[in-house]
Amino acid sequence: MKRLLFLLPLFLLVTSFSSKELVWTAIGDSITFMNEHPEEAGNRISKGYMSMVTAKLPYIKYINQGHNGWTAARMAERIETLDLQKSDIYSVFLGTNDWWSSRPLGTIDDYHKNKGNGTFYGSYRIIVNKLRALNPQAKIILVTPMQRVDFVYLTNMKNNAWGSYKQKNGQSLSQFADAVNEIGRYEKFKIVDLFNDKQLGLKHLVNYKRLKDPETGTYKNFRYPTFIDVPFDPEKDKHPYPLDAMNLTYDGLHPSDKGYEIISKLFVKAIKTRHTN
Repeated sequence: MKRLLFLLPLFLLVTSFSSKELVWTAIGDSITFMNEHPEEAGNRISKGYMSMVTAKLPYIKYINQGHNGWTAARMAERIETLDLQKSDIYSVFLGTNDWWSSRPLGTIDDYHKNKGNGTFYGSYRIIVNKLRALNPQAKIILVTPMQRVDFVYLTNMKNNAWGSYKQKNGQSLSQFADAVNEIGRYEKFKIVDLFNDKQLGLKHLVNYKRLKDPETGTYKNFRYPTFIDVPFDPEKDKHPYPLDAMNLTYDGLHPSDKGYEIISKLFVKAIKTRHTN
C-alpha cells in the first residue's frame, strides 16, 4: 500500500509534464510554408513536417512562420513585423534560397560581433537575438538546408535551378549548411542536420528526370547523376518530374510526403532531446 501511495504522485507528475502544451514556432521558407498549402505543390503532398510532428507529439501546438522564397536576409529584415509569438520552441529552417540568390556567406565573426544583415551569418544573429528576446528560456533548433537536385517549378517551368551538386557564383550549398552547424555548435543549440543526413542524399531525391535524349530526341528517364548535363528547355519540353518521378521530393527541391516523414522524425528526436541552450 505504501509503495502504491509513493508511485501515485510520481505517476501524476509524469502525466502532468507529458501533457503540458508547448508552443512551437517554425520559421522557414517554402518548405515550411507548404504545410498549410498543399495546393502550392499541385496537391502532390498531403501535409508538411509540422503536422507530422504534432501528430506524433500531440502536446505541441505549432505556429507556421514559413514564407515562400524567403532568405535568411529577408527574415532578418522583416523579423520585427512578423508578429512572432512567445513560444517554448523555435526552429529556424533557412539557407537554400540564400545560396541560390548568391548572398554573401560571411564568417562566424559576423555572428559573434552582430555585424548586421549583410551576410548569412549576420542574418542568423539578428534572428536568434529576436527569439531570445521573446523567450530567453526557449529551446532553439537550427535546421540545415536539404540537398537538392535540379528544381523545376510545377506551374512555371522557367522557374528552375540546378542542384547542390555544383556551386552557384563560387559558393556551395554545403557552405551554408556548415554555417548553420557552426552557429548551432557555438550556441549549443540542437541541430537538425538535413544536408548531411544520408537518407536525404542526392540520389534519393527523385527517381528520375524525364528529358529528351540528345541523340534520339525521344523522352527518356535519366537517373541522378546522369541527367546533370542533359539539356532542358522550359518553353518546349514537358515537365521533367511526372508523378512517378517523385521520391523524397516532388520537384527536385521540395519534399514529398515521404521526404517530410523523414524530416518529421528528425524533428521529433530534436524536440524530445534535453534542452541545452
